[in-house]
Amino acid sequence: MFGPADHEQFVHQGYLVARGLFSAAEVARYRDHFMALRAAGVYPGDYAGADPQSNDPLRRYPRMIHMHRWDALSLAWLLDQRLNAWLTALLGCEPFAVQTMFYFKPPGARGQALHQDQYFLRAAPGTCMAAWLALDRCDEANGCMQVVPGSHRWPLLCTEQADTTASFVDVTVTLPPGTPTRPVLMEPGDVLFFNGALVHGSLPNTTVDRFRRSLIGHYVTGEATRVAAFYHPALRMDGTPVALGTSAGGGPCGVWVEQDGAPAIALSGRFPEAELHE
Repeated sequence: MFGPADHEQFVHQGYLVARGLFSAAEVARYRDHFMALRAAGVYPGDYAGADPQSNDPLRRYPRMIHMHRWDALSLAWLLDQRLNAWLTALLGCEPFAVQTMFYFKPPGARGQALHQDQYFLRAAPGTCMAAWLALDRCDEANGCMQVVPGSHRWPLLCTEQADTTASFVDVTVTLPPGTPTRPVLMEPGDVLFFNGALVHGSLPNTTVDRFRRSLIGHYVTGEATRVAAFYHPALRMDGTPVALGTSAGGGPCGVWVEQDGAPAIALSGRFPEAELHE
């Protein structure tokens, strides 16, 4: 149950884990459902392509995107009232739901370079939020989530080219030397909630026999009036559509500078318009 200590952690750290929010039976149902869907064929959003014979684990098990638009179980999960209760408590108002994703992350799969979700969603005013349900035990060996505590108070950072031998996406944000990242260790059924500006990512899955499957919902604060085009249509948490405007790409971004001998962020960069693609 959500309490004052949860709220305090979220305010100061930008994330928190709701332990055991979903039961073992629910976890098994989601895991089996999406494994069956993946084995059955291809779907809208399989941009990387699905190839069961590929040497790349992420081509054998590419992520799924926007499943709630065609899969009833995904829609029901996105609008689950347990998620709604936690998100409402964290945001101070009921959110709008805008995206579902499923990551398989099989053994040997690359991770995802450090990034901020708000870079893609561009919710305004306010920010976006993620609810990240672990369907397997998540640890450093199989590429658990890594977060930078307190980075939710930063502006959006300018992006750079990522190392695509370790990351399946090609953009990342850089950190000053010595900036700590924290692994988020999770058990099946735990849900990680985090602010859209929080810098996060994951390392590769270095195991030989363990998946790191996760079901993710993205939301925007109920005070938002616009979001990037890729995330339309938005839904209220009762499933009814809500009309939001479309956020433009581009805009200012932060770069690291030295100020009084310490790293600081200056809004002296700018995202190219073409960079906002999903």
